[in-house]
Amino acid sequence: MSDPTDTYKAQSPAREAWRMFRRNIPALAGTAMLTVIVLATLYGSFIYTGNPFEIVWAPHEAPGVTPECPLGTDYLGRDILAGILTGGGPTLAVGAAAAMITMVIGVTLGALSGFYGGWIDNLLMRVTEFFQVLPALLFAMVLVTLFSPSLWTISIAIGVVSWPQTARLTRAEFLKIKELEYVTAARAIGARNRRIIWTVILPNAMPPLIVSATLTIGIAILFEAGLSFLGLGDPNVMSWGLMIGANRDYILDAWWPVTFPGLAIFFTVFSVSLIGDGLNDAFNPKLRER
Repeated sequence: MSDPTDTYKAQSPAREAWRMFRRNIPALAGTAMLTVIVLATLYGSFIYTGNPFEIVWAPHEAPGVTPECPLGTDYLGRDILAGILTGGGPTLAVGAAAAMITMVIGVTLGALSGFYGGWIDNLLMRVTEFFQVLPALLFAMVLVTLFSPSLWTISIAIGVVSWPQTARLTRAEFLKIKELEYVTAARAIGARNRRIIWTVILPNAMPPLIVSATLTIGIAILFEAGLSFLGLGDPNVMSWGLMIGANRDYILDAWWPVTFPGLAIFFTVFSVSLIGDGLNDAFNPKLRER
């Protein structure tokens, strides 16, 4: 006789999603890659105790020439490896914070729009369309310029320009789910709208939103790199984008001060994209049925 718990495990969407994610080799590779990057940014500076703002060697020293600077030096003679290890933390923090702000704004407006409909839906969708047609990078540049550049203002600026897509996705999920039987049953027993929105519908709409949040982190990291490249980053905080922006005028003389931070950004965004694709496949019910 089969164990009843086996049937439950087989039918559990969360367990099935986790099973599919574990079988997705690219997603696991992305998870391992991102784990290494996060650990390197968190603990690398304790192992490699270099100061990213300190001039330690001659300018534009090539990689491997001196043991003190394995990845070479930039145009001022600062250690590139120290900059990458130290700058990874702010870059990842901005990406995570901006993604969180994006999800809070987008999910809130999308949930209200999809649940209530009517004039509330029309009003919120017009606001969403207004922000959606604005040039995202240009709007973020204006916001960062108005409020002095810092990690917090950059995170807010990226979150403010990135939420419309999340709002539309949340609205579509709410429009689909609010007509299902268990939502009708919740209304029948007298559940309030607030409870239905946040405890009945939203948990069932989370799978695509989790995928969207994962991909938003990569987009936010690219946004931060772009703003820092244009000189709108915090000059007192080392980041990968700031390293690229500071050395861009010397790329023909020395490729390494731009290439190594660029590779760090590439592998981080690439790993996040692999994880997002893996989550998308794992939460796809049609693929689970196969």
